[in-house]
Formats: sequence, structure tokens, C-alpha cells
Amino acid sequence: MSLQFDHIAHAYGDVAALHDVSFTAPTGEITCLLGSSGCGKSTLLNLAAGLLSVQSGSVWVGDEVLAESGRNPPPEARPVGMVFQDGALFPHMSIAQNVGFGLARAEQHAVEGWLEAVGLGGLGARFPHELSGGQQQRAALARAMAPGPQVLLMDEPFASVDIVLRRRLRRDCRRLLRERGTTTVLVTHDPEEALDVADRIAVMEGGRIVQFGTPQELHEAPQAASVGAIFGGAQVVRAVREGSEFLTAFGPWDVASASGDVPESLAIDLLIHADQLDCRADPSGLEVRDVQPLGSSTRVLLAGEGGAEITAETAEMIEPGARYRVVPKPASLRAFAQG
Repeated sequence: MSLQFDHIAHAYGDVAALHDVSFTAPTGEITCLLGSSGCGKSTLLNLAAGLLSVQSGSVWVGDEVLAESGRNPPPEARPVGMVFQDGALFPHMSIAQNVGFGLARAEQHAVEGWLEAVGLGGLGARFPHELSGGQQQRAALARAMAPGPQVLLMDEPFASVDIVLRRRLRRDCRRLLRERGTTTVLVTHDPEEALDVADRIAVMEGGRIVQFGTPQELHEAPQAASVGAIFGGAQVVRAVREGSEFLTAFGPWDVASASGDVPESLAIDLLIHADQLDCRADPSGLEVRDVQPLGSSTRVLLAGEGGAEITAETAEMIEPGARYRVVPKPASLRAFAQG
């Protein structure tokens, strides 16, 4: 079953958290909600889970309304499973009892199979405090999936796991979810995690979805400078267009350096990769703040006006304190109107 959010708006008192959000998490796929703290991603998840009441808009599972204004079934009445950041296992129950909590007595025989599926075979008799953080999250995943929910919601499920084990856990998790065909919505603030796990990504900023698509679509055709910075490894430079120049904190850049269409807006965000900037010695240029050898090239950090900083990569030998101009290479800029 797909999970659809249709024109969702939500506020906490006078503070708006979501603004007319609409998207569909496709059946059997893993959709990531990606954004910084406070962007509204956990609010969306909690609206679907029933931990918050829908104020405006509606949430659908398949062709049926799950929740809408004035109709908000409790969490236990929804065909939805939930995995929290800390696992939220019952400490007084064994791992097997935790996994079997949502199962009828006749279904308890399936518990050991779920433990095997998440890599916890033979550990059912242990209690949560006897497992590592990663093992606890595996148990929480098994508990959420065992009742066979139509949709699985995961809120920062790997955040509390040791960084060394995190990548393996999320890849094991992706494999299991894809094998089971579980429609999943996962909240994260980590772009690497989204790329590692997701079939589709919704990038959120300020309670809105900036772009929704596959990782490849977000990388190759970003619709906002912030999306390009996340998935293309570029840096964002704010500029004002004046005639044939972009006026930046690092000096004027030629508009002709941009590839594709340039918005008519005066306020522009420019995307530029560090290796697409030429460094040219100039006594009145930018001060080199830091130099980092990378083997075949050198990464330099330069200071612009108002405390702005920019990174360039060059084959030259550059010393800290030297002064250089940075000039974009032809067709190296991507320009977006500031939101």
C-alpha cells in the first residue's frame, strides 16, 4: 500500500510547522524525509502514526483515508508500524516477548523467524539491556514488522547506533524491507543515510518539500541550490545579478560562466564545485585562510567579504596568508532564484 500526504498543513500554536505538503510514498519502496531539525519531517511521520492529529489535509493508505481533520484514529487502530530513534523496547520483556508483543497467540511461532531475519537468532531470551544499541534497533525493527503493517514509519532509527556499525545496519535494514516489499517512510537528517537507504527522497526545508525524486534525479537535476549542495557536493554562493555580472562576497563573476538558463531574479544562489574555481594570484584578492594537501591537488579556504568563505581546489602550491582571486571556469555555475 502507498502512503499519501495530501495538502497537509500543521501548526504548534502560532508556529507553522508544515505548509501544504503533498507527496506519495510508493508501494514497496523506501522513501526518506531528509532535512535539518525543525523542518517538519518528524511532524509528518507523527501525523501518519496517529501521535498527532491532522489539522488540515488528509493522509491516505492506498485508496482509503487514514486520517483527516476531524477524523484521527488512535495509533493502535492504524495499519502502521513505528520504529523510534531509541528503539523503545519494553525493558521488562525479553527480546522474544518484545517481538511477539503485537502478535496473536497463534502467531507466536513466527517470533524466532523474525529474530533470524534481523540477525538476532538465538538471542530471544535476552533482555534489551543485554544487547548493544544496534541489536536493540534490530529487535525494534522486528517488533514493528512482525504484525505485518501496511506501512512502516522510522524516525531517525540509526541515530543512536555506533557510527562504525551504522552503515551495515542500515544496509541490512534496506535489504530486509525491500525483500518484504514493505512501504517505508524514514526520517533522517543525514544525506549519506538517505542515499544509502532510499528509493526516493523528499528534501524538506521550513515545513515544505523543496524537491521529491530518486537520488539520481536529485543529483542530476536539482531544483534548488540547497538540493544541489546536498547531493552534488557543490557549495552555495549568494549573489546579486547586475547586468552581465554576479556580484558575490568573493568578487564579481561573469554571468556567462553559468550553464543553462539564468533566472531573471536579482537575488541568485549559485552552485559551484571547488575544483571548478581558478585561483589567480592577486595582491588585492581574497586571503587564504587554510591549506589542505590532497595528494594530486590542494584544497584552499579563502575569506571573502562579511566573513563569507569559499573552498577551491588547485594544483598550485599555495601558502596560508597569500591572496588570490577565484574565478569560475566556463559553464561551471548553476544559477537558482533565491527562495
